[in-house]
Amino acid sequence: MTVSNKHRAIEAVWRIESARLIAGLTRMVRDVGLAEELAQDALVAALERWTESGIPDNPGAWLMATAKRRAIDELRRGKRVERKHEELGHELESDQAHGATPDLDAALDDEVGDDLLRLMFISCHPILSTEARVALTLRLLGGLTTEEIARAFLVPSTTVAQRIVRAKRTLSEEKVPFELPRGEELASRLASVLEVIYLVFNEGYSATAGDDWMRPELCADALRLGRILAELAPQEAEVHGLVALMEIQASRSRARVGPKGQPVLLLEQNRALWDQLLIRRGLTALERAEKLGGAQGPYALQAALAACHARARRSEDTDWARIASLYSVLVRLTPSPVVELNRAVALSMAYGPAAGLAVVDTLTSEPSLAHYHLLPSVRGDLLRKLGRFDEARKEFEKAAGLTRNVREQTLLLDRAAACARREA
Repeated sequence: MTVSNKHRAIEAVWRIESARLIAGLTRMVRDVGLAEELAQDALVAALERWTESGIPDNPGAWLMATAKRRAIDELRRGKRVERKHEELGHELESDQAHGATPDLDAALDDEVGDDLLRLMFISCHPILSTEARVALTLRLLGGLTTEEIARAFLVPSTTVAQRIVRAKRTLSEEKVPFELPRGEELASRLASVLEVIYLVFNEGYSATAGDDWMRPELCADALRLGRILAELAPQEAEVHGLVALMEIQASRSRARVGPKGQPVLLLEQNRALWDQLLIRRGLTALERAEKLGGAQGPYALQAALAACHARARRSEDTDWARIASLYSVLVRLTPSPVVELNRAVALSMAYGPAAGLAVVDTLTSEPSLAHYHLLPSVRGDLLRKLGRFDEARKEFEKAAGLTRNVREQTLLLDRAAACARREA
């Protein structure tokens, strides 16, 4: 194996093992910034050692052992061993009292348990801004480099680096504990974790800017984080609801992009290209959410909506009346102009474009949608179906001016041109 191939193999190992490694180290040193530094040190050591000797049979254990030794050295240098001993419990204190040499190596190697879950909660702590939570989560749990995160979100690397540094500093200065939230706090903290994962997924599924309609690698990162969370919190219905939603939406990925990279909208997609394995996984996750009593959760409701499309072999077989009904439930649960806009689309499909346009027209003065390109896009589509081509053209042109995604802009301008031809 060449040196470059070995480096790629080591990078692959890092992607798999880094989150568990950082989580375990954070439990030990109680500082997520220091934990990441120690993990990176272990990676550097691996690059030096494994390039010569090859990757060991259990690379995760090797990385953890190397990082753990460095953590112990750090604790001793920082004169924090005494405080750490107290945290390790009475048994270790008893050993010291009887003159036994404490096996700090073994004591710090307690079962990992919920470390990954703790790392998710601390990375997505509400004390951090949304942008910081996303960046820190992708860095610590996704194993992405600063440059990869910057490319994914089309922002400068320095911006991402600053967000991560500030986030770790904030967590340290505020002494945010590395623990699982309990009681009433759990719901809000879990909601923050779910929000971050779905934000990452959505940026991959419908890129807000740039030349590409989709960024599949971000979808994959979010799905992996969601699946891990579902394993770590199996009794949380909304976790399964989110996983169901992402699985079903991801199943359409191959059909959403044409041969030249152009967007292909839902009703125009070749459903034979939908990934049936992901659909089955999504429907199974949705069933788990419902069995746990979470059918009315926001993510489970959105997954139920996605399931209506997944179960229809042809677009004309879609149960739009049920979709409209589910949106009515969702808009009562989480009132939002965007959800109301989606309900308008469902109403138009179930009961005709005039029914949808009546709802859309109530949203045109909504301040939060003033720069939301999908409002004029939807309105243009409904006007086109009603034969009002001049008005539709203006709406599509307005939508094209609001979107920052090049592919989507091209699609909207093409629709505007088609309306202009119909006028003529």
